[in-house]
Amino acid sequence: MWEYTDKVKEHFLNPKNAGEIENADGVAEVGSMACGDALKLTFKTDGEGKIEDAKFQTFGCASAIASSSALTEMIKGKSIEEAAKISNQDIADYLGGLPKEKMHCSVLGQQALEKAIANYRGETIQEKEGEVVCECFGITDREIEKAIRENNLTTLEEVTNYTKAGGGCENCHDAIRGMIADIRSEEKPVITPHLSNIKKMKMIDETIENEIRPSLKQDGGDIELVDVIGNRVLVKLQGSCAICKASQQTLKNFVEAKLKEMVWPELVVEEVTQ
Repeated sequence: MWEYTDKVKEHFLNPKNAGEIENADGVAEVGSMACGDALKLTFKTDGEGKIEDAKFQTFGCASAIASSSALTEMIKGKSIEEAAKISNQDIADYLGGLPKEKMHCSVLGQQALEKAIANYRGETIQEKEGEVVCECFGITDREIEKAIRENNLTTLEEVTNYTKAGGGCENCHDAIRGMIADIRSEEKPVITPHLSNIKKMKMIDETIENEIRPSLKQDGGDIELVDVIGNRVLVKLQGSCAICKASQQTLKNFVEAKLKEMVWPELVVEEVTQ
């Protein structure tokens, strides 16, 4: 059972500013009832660029309602420029925190605010930019990348908590892990000019044990380090990973990418089947 703060409970049980503003200056609808959460945000300005009123209509869970209620309270009295700086973490902080599994509700609020401000400014936000990665919830690579970068996400579980991506059939798990590894790698380049073979093997073993194996075990899989020959890392996939049709994607997009990021950029992972 999730633990909710008193402020989350207050905004859920007694939501502020529920409803819709007629002839609103800013309007946005985000999410989808088919995916479980939908939010409509409307606001009115005083004519000088300050938001004097804001209302919401939400279809979703307690956290979605509380996040939407909090958002309307946060933006009232702010200028458009000030409101535009509000992040999903700001919404969560305003509520005293959200369960990690419900952070996507604060992201929904941020998305609605961005879209409503764009509507106010007469700008057009292209719907669902990028390619769909998670078919179950219609989440694109752009949305996942944005969540990873802005919230410093490092695991598949965190991405699911913030975006819902990967929370359905699990077919997109390898793709998401690959995106995480690529983004973390480019933000934290590995510079290891003097790495002995003994040190390299130790780092590979530690990375597999601490970074790779726990993630694979979440999906019923596992991995065994067989040998390290130069920059070749020989491994054996076990459990569900051994019979998965996407095992090669897992090796390249997750295992190899993670080892390149954490140990040595020239490592190549090869599967041993015997």
